Amino acid sequence: MKDSQHHDPIDVLGEAYEKMYERAIENIHTAEEKTGPLLHKLIEEAKDKAIDLKEISEEDAEKIADYLKRDLSDAAHYLSESGRELKDWLGFETALLEADTLYLLQEIADPTTLELQKLKLDAQRASVYRSGEITGPGTLVCDQCGEKLHFHKPGKIPPCPKCHASSFHRQHGE
Repeated sequence: MKDSQHHDPIDVLGEAYEKMYERAIENIHTAEEKTGPLLHKLIEEAKDKAIDLKEISEEDAEKIADYLKRDLSDAAHYLSESGRELKDWLGFETALLEADTLYLLQEIADPTTLELQKLKLDAQRASVYRSGEITGPGTLVCDQCGEKLHFHKPGKIPPCPKCHASSFHRQHGE
């Protein structure tokens, strides 16, 4: 963000992810028909605004928009296919999330709010999480050793602390 020289670059990207998310969700409330394509359009507008305001570089904004679409698509797919709750997708109790993050996730993931089927991206792409990317709240599992990484807010995915692998998938309930 503008005062990024005072922040860890990883925190700056996490903050940019949250800001983009907030901007997209803020605008979906006024839409008559809430669809996946509309959400993607709103994410693109939020990305453009972050670039225009010089909050982050164009390259980082593109990546974060892709990460945001991936996370929301994964949540929507899981909730629509399984009929389970948001806490199951996160892999931990929702009480551990900040209230505003939980509210925004519930707004976007609520099956009555969006046509979840239209929100899906390519399923294979949506399920791959790699070190160096930014992810939203939830639990990721190392594809190599099964180590769990818990994210209570958006953050950069580190290499696996146990085996140093770089590929993960989202844990969907126990």
